[in-house]
Amino acid sequence: MASTSRTRTGRGRGRGRGRGSGSSSLPPPPSTLPLIIEEFFIVVYEDPLVKKELPKKFADYLDGKEPAKVYLRAADCGPRLWTVEVLFDGQGRMYLDKGWEKFAIAHGVDFGWFVHFKYEGDDVLTVKVFDGTMCRRYYYSDDEDTDDESDDDMKPCIHPL
Repeated sequence: MASTSRTRTGRGRGRGRGRGSGSSSLPPPPSTLPLIIEEFFIVVYEDPLVKKELPKKFADYLDGKEPAKVYLRAADCGPRLWTVEVLFDGQGRMYLDKGWEKFAIAHGVDFGWFVHFKYEGDDVLTVKVFDGTMCRRYYYSDDEDTDDESDDDMKPCIHPL
């Protein structure tokens, strides 16, 4: 019995692939795309009230324009901005420091929770909080007593039950 072998000459079976003048409509491979860090998350593995380290890639993204503080805005909780001091350790690590505790208390951040950040520019980060069930917590602002600003730092966003 004679064995016959066939070799393919580059004709594909699918339509539209490999046709045309050689220009590709495919995006470049991920390694050639510019790295733009806009969104990231942290998982609260330790005391939720102590300073929190942000991802190194985000710290690298801010290299040369490290802010002394950032402003956290809870998504769906009105225009309120929480001022949080930023600490850089000189080894490329960035931490949310003074002010984080107040934000965490007001939003009930706890062990095992995910905190999602979106960098909006101008040192503003929009924050979404996901609890231990991996479900997002929604907050709303109670702006009825806006006259008293003395306790404004501790005025919580309210999570509907």
